[in-house]
Order: sequence, then C-alpha cells, then structure tokens
Amino acid sequence: MLDPVLSAAEKPPILEMRGISKSFGAVKALSDVSFTVKEGEIHALVGENGAGKSTLMKVLSGVYPYGSYEGSILFSGEERHFRDINDSEKLGIIIIHQELALIPLMSIAENIFLANGPSKFGVIDRDARYLRTKELLAKVGLSEAPETLITNLGVGKQQLVEIAKALSKDVRLLILDEPTASLNETDSAALLELLKEFRRHGITSIMISHKLNEITEVADRITVLRDGKTVGTLDCHEGPVDEDEIVRRMVDRDLESRYPARVSKIGDVIFEVENWSVYHPQHSSRQMVKNVSMKVRAGEVVGISGLMGAGRTEFAMSVFGRAYGRDITGTVKIHGKEADTSDVHKAIKAGLAYVTEDRKHLGLILAEDIRKNVSLAHLGGVSTRGVIDDISEMRVAQEFRTRMRIRSHNVYQETGKLSGGNQQKVVLSKWLFTGPDILILDEPTRGIDVGAKYEIYSIINELADAGKAVVVISSEMPELIGTCDRIMVMHEGEFVGEVAGDEATQENIMRAIMRRKGR
Repeated sequence: MLDPVLSAAEKPPILEMRGISKSFGAVKALSDVSFTVKEGEIHALVGENGAGKSTLMKVLSGVYPYGSYEGSILFSGEERHFRDINDSEKLGIIIIHQELALIPLMSIAENIFLANGPSKFGVIDRDARYLRTKELLAKVGLSEAPETLITNLGVGKQQLVEIAKALSKDVRLLILDEPTASLNETDSAALLELLKEFRRHGITSIMISHKLNEITEVADRITVLRDGKTVGTLDCHEGPVDEDEIVRRMVDRDLESRYPARVSKIGDVIFEVENWSVYHPQHSSRQMVKNVSMKVRAGEVVGISGLMGAGRTEFAMSVFGRAYGRDITGTVKIHGKEADTSDVHKAIKAGLAYVTEDRKHLGLILAEDIRKNVSLAHLGGVSTRGVIDDISEMRVAQEFRTRMRIRSHNVYQETGKLSGGNQQKVVLSKWLFTGPDILILDEPTRGIDVGAKYEIYSIINELADAGKAVVVISSEMPELIGTCDRIMVMHEGEFVGEVAGDEATQENIMRAIMRRKGR
C-alpha cells in the first residue's frame, strides 16, 4: 500500500529531462526521451536490458557530460549543464550503482566520508566523523560501529552504507540502480521500507529494478523505456498497476506465462553428491556445508532455495573443482561412477559446469569479445596442435550467438558492452561449449529483465529436454517454483527440506526454513 499522506497527484516536478538523445557511434542508445519526476515521489524506471535506463541516468548524473547528448535537463526548475558527477552531487543528485563503490578494507566511516569528511585546519576530525557516521547509520537502520570494516558486512548492509553515504551529501534525488538484485527477501523488504521512510521526509527516489512486485509495491509512478524511447508513464495512484501491463509495455508483446511450459522427461540418476562437507577458506573452524547429499536425474531441473548465507553458492563452488573452501570431504558420482572433481579442469573433464552468480567478475572477461569468451573454458575445442584456430573459434562463437539468440553486432563485439541478459547468454554459451552433462546455474537471471529471463528459462528447458541434469540456485522463490521439477531447501549449510515442483509454494519453502531455524 502506498503512503496516503504523500500520494497527492499534483506535486511540482523536481526533475525534467526533455528530448534526450544519446549515441555511441552508429548506435543510438536514447532517442528523444522525456522523463519527469515529481518532488518527494518514488519513481520507477523499467525496461528490458539495453532499453536505455542506465544511459539515461548517466546523462542525468553527469557521467555523460553536457555536450555529449542532445536535449535538456531541468532540476528544481533551472536548466543544468553537468560537466561531471561532482556537478550533479553538489545539487544533491546521488546515484548508487548496482556494483557498490565501497572499499572493502576501509571502515564504514572512512567509506562514507572518503572525499568529504569533517576536518579542522585541513586535518580529518575523527571524533566528528565518528559521531556523524553514527547519526547516518541510525537513519538507515544500521547498528554497526563506524569503525567496522566493509568486508565484514553482508551485501544488504553494504547497500545501506551506500545510502548513508548518499545522505551525507545532503541528497535530494536518490537514484538506485537494481538496489535489491543481490539481496534476500528480508533485506529487500527492509530497503523498500527505508525508501518509503525517505518519501515521508521529502526525499525523491528513482528506482531501476527488474523485480516488478517490488516496483508495484513502492512506486508512485512507473516510466517504461523500450529500445531507447519513452513508452509511457503509469500512475499508481489512479488504480492498481498490473504487472502484466508493465511487461507488455516493456517487451511489446504478451508473455502468456512468465515461465515457459515443459513436459518433464526424467531419466536415471546421473549426478550424485554424498556426505559433502566444506569449511571456510580463512576461518578453519567454521563449517559452511555440513555433510549434505543430493541426487539429480537426467532431464531434471532441481532448485536449491535458502536465505542468504545458507551455503548454496559455497556448496556449488566446492563441488565444481573445489573452487571454494578447505578441508572438503565427500564423494561426487557422475553416471554412477566416482568422479575426480578436485580441480576445475578435472571437474570440466568429468562433465560438470558451473555458471557463477557473479558474471561480471568471475564469469566473463568483459574487455574481450564474445568470440574469446565463448571458447574460454574449452580452448582445446578450437585448437589444432595447441594453437588456437581463429576461424574455428569464430564459427563456434557464431553458432552459439545464433543458438542462444545473443543480440550483438557480431561475435567481435566487446562483451562488456552487451546488456546483462546477453552477457548471461555468453556465460551459458561458454559452459555449453564444454559439452557438460551437469550444469549448476547460480542466480542465472540476476539483474536481467523479464523478456531476457523468459529466454533463459527456455534455454534451461532445452537443456533438460536434451537429457542434461540441471541445478538452479536462486533467491527468487517464484523463479524456482516456475522452473524446477523439485526444490531442495538449504539452511545453515544443510538441506532441511525437499518439495516437489507441483506442490511447491513460497509458504512451503519458507516453512521448511523457519522450522529448522526455530529448532
């Protein structure tokens, strides 16, 4: 429910962007976009990956300076010419990117006041910084001490530190790019409540998100971009906004179901993990995975659900070539025979593939082109006598570009310049080229839009139909319910429940977690 106190339709605009166009060479990222935000509202900006959302916000914040785009920006009724991000921040326009800009080995206080800390006679006033940090942390609901290192905080709390940092700059317009993409449901709910609280205090927010249920919960208005153009703005105060209507505007077509139908054809067990235990790589007494076992059959999609910190990623990475952890014990069997997965190369050779949750840092080389990323995990497949065959590499990349429907100019396009959904398809292509029998997909649709999600779900179905064993780790329970034949529930390093796909509900999954939590 929207806050009725601040739901008045007629508020003055704090921001007007008129006729914004932005090109990168021959590619037009924005075409005559107009965008108005009213003072004190939460305004959602939605669209498919590549629709122009982030580009528009970079124009607003000065990342793309005045003169590099066409059109005009009015803030508080005056036309503004931002030369860089410092110019926009001076007026209280603060952007928080999806990749948090915090320094892990510095304290909360040091991060908040990295460039603008209180000082006396040119020397940092540590006492004043400490007290001011305490005040800011209280505003965002954090009880941590100001000297706590960022590396010791979870992602949800780091997000709150970023917001506290924004508050330290006297924020008037807060821009959040996918603020809940890496958060569990509890932390996401807390962040949304904080945005509502800011609204009650007159702070304006622009929220970019692919989680439409969160958008419809908090937004006053929703602007949709498609292919670099403004499609329209929906006013949430004029009546309930249907998620399907947002989807139709975003993708210009009906998605009859968010999850493509599949008739399961489940065969014999081809992947088994028995009595698997893993300890933390630095803290040797901390057990992350506790004697767990699981089986996956050919043609089966098995989900792993759990709260953040449950041990899902640690389990997956440790199985895949012991890429995480120490003192690992247990057995992996593939096609009924014990498999050596003691390093990544051996795991790949055994028929195992792992698609990481962090595609930008661990899944791809963003500065390289599609061609080199696709062949990266199986260079032997494009080599002759140890020398890479450029023609063979190009042909393989082109085959996957077509098969996976990767939207790009060609296979020589830099991967970092693709949208999130297309980057994810490149990661999947890389691992499919290794010819695996078992694929573990960790948060496969994180940070991508509903249209690209549908395509990823279709690929998962195709893999299962081809007889692969597929494991999907996801923080989005509707995603697991919509795609999986079976869901295993993990909590504090253990499997605490299992739900058949046709019986799965969010309530059943949470009941298994909470029952174990309250032992």
